Parts: sequence; C-alpha cells; structure tokens
Amino acid sequence: MSKQSNVLLVDGMALLFRGFFATSFRGNFMKNSKGVPTNGIYQFLRYFLDAVDKFEPTHVVCCWDMGSKTFRTELFDGYKANRSAPPEELIPQFDLIKEVAEAFNLPNIGVENFEADDCIGTLANQYASENEVLILTGDQDILQLVDEGISVAIMKKGQGNYDVFSQETFYEKKGIRPKQMIDLKGLMGDTSDNYPGVKGIGEKTALKLIQEYETIENLLDNIDRLPRGVQTKIKENLDMLHLSRDLAEIRCDVPIECSLEQAKWGYDKKKVEEKFMDLEFNNLLKLVN
Repeated sequence: MSKQSNVLLVDGMALLFRGFFATSFRGNFMKNSKGVPTNGIYQFLRYFLDAVDKFEPTHVVCCWDMGSKTFRTELFDGYKANRSAPPEELIPQFDLIKEVAEAFNLPNIGVENFEADDCIGTLANQYASENEVLILTGDQDILQLVDEGISVAIMKKGQGNYDVFSQETFYEKKGIRPKQMIDLKGLMGDTSDNYPGVKGIGEKTALKLIQEYETIENLLDNIDRLPRGVQTKIKENLDMLHLSRDLAEIRCDVPIECSLEQAKWGYDKKKVEEKFMDLEFNNLLKLVN
C-alpha cells in the first residue's frame, strides 16, 4: 500500500539553537532596528527552507520544548542541570520564531512537562501508519524513533548536508537497531543531558555489550558471563542504569493531536513577506515563492 503523504516533523529547538550558535560565536546577533536579536531565527529559516526544498513535504509540523521542567527533571534532578541559562540574545527569539512558524501556517506543538522529542515521537507514530514521516533535527537521541515509515534527517556541518537514517539503512550505519539506542544510552549515559549511565562504561564498551546481548534485560540475565570489572560496574550502578534508560527513552504517548489537515504545507506568500519585512529579513524574500 502506498503512503498518502510526506510529513516533515521539525525539531524547532534544535534548529533554533543550532542557528543561534552558528552565528553568535562570531558576535553576530543581527539585531534589527528595534534592537531585537534575530540571528537564530534567520538561520532557522535558512535551514528550514532548505529542508523543505530538498525533501518536498506535503505536510509540516514544528515541535517545541515548553520550559526546562519536565517529567525527566522530576525523575532525576540532575537532568540537564549542567546547562547554563540561554544567552540573553536568544531569549526574545523563542516567541518570535513561533510567530514566524505561524506566518507559514505551521502548527506549533508543545506540551508542558514533556520535551519536543516526546511530541515528535508521539506524532511520528500517529502519522506513520498511513504516511511517510521524516524528522528534521540535529539531535542523535531522536534516532531511536526510526521505524517503518519513520526516517530521521540529522543536520550535518554546513547548510544542506543531511545524514538520513531509515529503517533500511540504520543497522548498516550504527551496528544496532533503532530501539537499542535507548539501552545504549542506559549503559553509557549522556553527558549533554547530564545523566551518567553506568559509571566507567563508555560508548565503545556499551555498544559491544548491546551488540552481543541485544537488551539490558538479557545483559542482566547473563551478567555472570561478563568480565569481572564490567560486572562490578553494572552491579554498583544498577539503579542508575535503569534510571538512565528511562531518561533516554522518548515518550510516544503524549496527550496531543494534530490532524494532517492542520499541517498541510502551504502558506500565504504576502503574510510571510510581511513577517520577513517586519524582522528586516529582506534578503530572504527571494526564498519565498
């Protein structure tokens, strides 16, 4: 059965942060005549419009985080605690970028207590039975969502470069299956999200263990067969192993709905042009056709 539509799910925060830091390291905040920084929004639009041009979606949805407190911070108060507050130049761009998305008639989806990843996972699963879904992000954590009908385009260095993971190509690229990414993170942890996994087990050992034993459950059932040092590390960090796995797993049961009709790609050119002119993005006008 052929799939009906091509749905692009955009990890809005990933694109905005990537766009902001790609330019701000040179001190370029692109403030408009009102003194409002716009560099993150400007780069977001360049990334977004390039992806739409390349992947030609029929439907597009943008997903967002809704604050730093989520069910994960309730599970582990150290979750993402290593992250500093957003730069002051980025803060006004959080609301502005959603206004830009609205100008393109994009649904802005976000739910309190959940991350954008959870919204993306939920919508991807809802849409994939009858449609082809592509997730646009720079975040490798989302690779666990790759499945039948769900692919992930990881943005690489330089605009227009993507590493696309599908169910067919995933194993060849990663050496494990998509869902095993969750168990991998349970073992090795994630320094960027600030959870440790099993102390002393890095990515190389974690990957080898998952390739051999497939799941954490099977690994624990066969723990006596592991090298003594690895056994000790796992036994001493068993609670954190299970907690890290819970933190790593993207929830796909967030209470959200976004009908495909709401997400149909198409916009009023005049409305978008007005927003671009308001933001003083005159040189992006040529990208809107």
